Amino acid sequence: MFKRMTTAAFALILAASSAHAQTNIALGGITADQSAAVEVTSDTLSVDQDSGTAIFTGNVIVIQGDLRLAAAEVEVIYTEATGKISELIATGGVTFVTPTEAAESDSAVYKLEETTLVMTGDVLLTQGPSVIAAERMVVNTDDGTAVMEGRVRTVLQQESN
Repeated sequence: MFKRMTTAAFALILAASSAHAQTNIALGGITADQSAAVEVTSDTLSVDQDSGTAIFTGNVIVIQGDLRLAAAEVEVIYTEATGKISELIATGGVTFVTPTEAAESDSAVYKLEETTLVMTGDVLLTQGPSVIAAERMVVNTDDGTAVMEGRVRTVLQQESN
């Protein structure tokens, strides 16, 4: 449903944009507080102690500080030496939401220790009235910088004078 709403928003913004004002967009404002606890809610949980993984399925919601992730399934991989979460692998209608942005894709890999988020497959990033779509987005969640790759399409909402 979220994907349909953002696709509709993309079309509306395209129709409403004007070209006579300054464009203002900051790519990749998705940041995470790496010291914040990671809270996971789901319908089911399967744990494999031997591989150091946990698989959450069904209406999965992951919260870390102001960052929210929703997906059909999230695999949590732990570092053997420390027992800390090293990465989250999300599949099935993935959405990441912060107070200022929303991004969605088919799948995502969030590497907490490396502070990277890689979203792939029909990536759609919305920042206020502006929208950017691509096949892949790589975000540094420490500083918020990002690169979008693969047939990047942009609608930049213009500020009026």
